[in-house]
Amino acid sequence: MRIVDALRDERPTISFEFFPPKNDAAAAELLATIGAMRALQPAFVSITYGAGGSSRDRSLDLIRRIKGELSLEVMAHLTCAGSSAEELRAFARELAAAGVQNVLALRGDPPRDAVGFRAPAGGFAHASDLTALLAGGYEFCIGGACYPETHTEAVDADTDLQHLVTKVNAGASYLITQLFFENERYFAFVARARAAGITVPIIPGIMPITNFEQVQRFTTMCGATIPARLRAELERNASDPAAIVDLGVAFAALQCADLLARGAPGLHFYTLNKSPAVRAIVSALRAEAVLAAA
Repeated sequence: MRIVDALRDERPTISFEFFPPKNDAAAAELLATIGAMRALQPAFVSITYGAGGSSRDRSLDLIRRIKGELSLEVMAHLTCAGSSAEELRAFARELAAAGVQNVLALRGDPPRDAVGFRAPAGGFAHASDLTALLAGGYEFCIGGACYPETHTEAVDADTDLQHLVTKVNAGASYLITQLFFENERYFAFVARARAAGITVPIIPGIMPITNFEQVQRFTTMCGATIPARLRAELERNASDPAAIVDLGVAFAALQCADLLARGAPGLHFYTLNKSPAVRAIVSALRAEAVLAAA
């Protein structure tokens, strides 16, 4: 199923992001995790893709197994970083041959030791360029990323929004946000996007906090803000990992309930290849009947 159809027919949707495992043992464990999460009835799951195809084979193998063994819809990630246009076309053909209908077109991150992003030889500097390539030669339903708190490399919020308009005009038919913890930032961003002429669904991206150091690292990388009161509670419980998980799950459940109650089209969970926190959150939402079971 194309994701835009799911967003029209099944709203609100839930979906989960996973990254490809590094070895066969981890692959078997991850497939078991995804299989267990199938009971949560996700509209789709997404599989990331390393820059330059560094995880390409494992990504494609995982996608094939999820579709073939678990019968789940898959959104494949594809990034500009490290790949020429022809290499991107080749992988797109492989995805199409595997029955993939949905692709998330991303610029990708520069190498850790690089200063800024540079387009690879024969490749692209912007996700909008990749979006246009996919829209012009394939039948994919294409998604894009967006940043409620502005991309860390953007000159300003207005410029960042204009880049997003370009991406949507190039062929993105839905958007998924970077993680955030303050819902007002999401709703303010959606209002600004609508005022700029963007009409496609904007799905909130949610990362349940299960490790304080980890979430601090992620928020620093992507420019997201941890609210002061939440940070204070995290710091107060920093020496108690179980308390951090409990707090993170409770906060995310309340955050998600508010998002859905106020009209968000769905929830996309950054799982970090783990299921307990997300399972608890979705169960809480269904117990409150904010998120209906199919």
